[in-house]
Amino acid sequence: MDEMLDNSLERERVGSYRAYLRQQPVMLVLLFVLAVFCFAAVAVLSKAYHAQREAIGDRWFQRGVADLSAKRYDAAVTDFRAALLYSRDNYDYQLNLAEALIGQKRIGEASAYLLNLWDREPDDGLVNLELARIAAQKGQVQQAIRYYHDAVYAAWPEDQETNRREARLELIELLLQKNQRAQAESEVIALAANAGDEPRLLARLGDLFVRTLDYERAFSAYRLSLKSDRHNPATLAGAGLAAFELGLYQVADKYLEAAIKANPSDAASAERLKTAELILKMNPFQRQLSTEQRNEIVVNDFAVAGERLNACSTASGGDSQAALVERYSKLKPRITKTGLRRSPDLAETAMDLVFDIERQTGAACGPPNEADQALSLIANLHEGNQ
Repeated sequence: MDEMLDNSLERERVGSYRAYLRQQPVMLVLLFVLAVFCFAAVAVLSKAYHAQREAIGDRWFQRGVADLSAKRYDAAVTDFRAALLYSRDNYDYQLNLAEALIGQKRIGEASAYLLNLWDREPDDGLVNLELARIAAQKGQVQQAIRYYHDAVYAAWPEDQETNRREARLELIELLLQKNQRAQAESEVIALAANAGDEPRLLARLGDLFVRTLDYERAFSAYRLSLKSDRHNPATLAGAGLAAFELGLYQVADKYLEAAIKANPSDAASAERLKTAELILKMNPFQRQLSTEQRNEIVVNDFAVAGERLNACSTASGGDSQAALVERYSKLKPRITKTGLRRSPDLAETAMDLVFDIERQTGAACGPPNEADQALSLIANLHEGNQ
């Protein structure tokens, strides 16, 4: 009887164990499903948390952008710092904070942010441009030039050509301020290569070429600009100046006259026009002149130089100009219209003496008057044509 009872208990234990074994896979599946659910829930909550932080950071950032655009730099710094609390490594947040700090004149802090950004993105155009400006402000010219060059050839997210052009223009201004004229001229030439036909940019190129003393390229740029903007007073004045410096006085006369007509208050162009007209009136070497006209001009020029020599000799005691006075006195009786008709070679001799007088008295006798200045410029022009 006991044996039968033991057998019955044994069968019950075996049955229970078998039932447990049948239930275990189900429990494992349930536990796995529960675990997946928990992980999914955590992921959803984490994603929602990060999305919320990003949204808050973006709201602060947009507020900062608005304050920065309105030049409310103090508020912008606060806004961008708040945005960075929610996204510490955000590139745009740090870049805009640096710009706001620059607006506050906190250059050291801005520089630290910008250098960190440069390490991350050395080809960022705006970062290079801001670093160039800071270096220029600190007087670190070579560093500024390097950063400006990087900005010129860097990647820009939008308006790439415009931003590169503006960076190069800033570089040119820096080079001109530091009197590095040759390097500035090279940059202007590079800028002109992609200038297109926009008249304002061409006129600005003309101005820059004038500042580098490259009057030929300046004149060309002004003329191209005037094709689209024919009556611009500043461009007409620039073309007149460039032509004047090139010794193209008839061309200069045309442009300067047009510039004064467009802007009667342009005193510099009016003065330059007056000199150009005097040169055209007093230059005996112009091809279109008749022999009589040439002789009359030589006689008048000789008289002008004589007055300058006489005034200079009186003022300085006459010692330094004694040789000139002697030459002038010997030649004077022969420099008449009749004398020049009889001896055509005398015109060249007379003008050589006129030019010598103007050169030597220019340094010793103070500023020349308008006629003497015109003769000095004619001398330069005549020498250049020989």
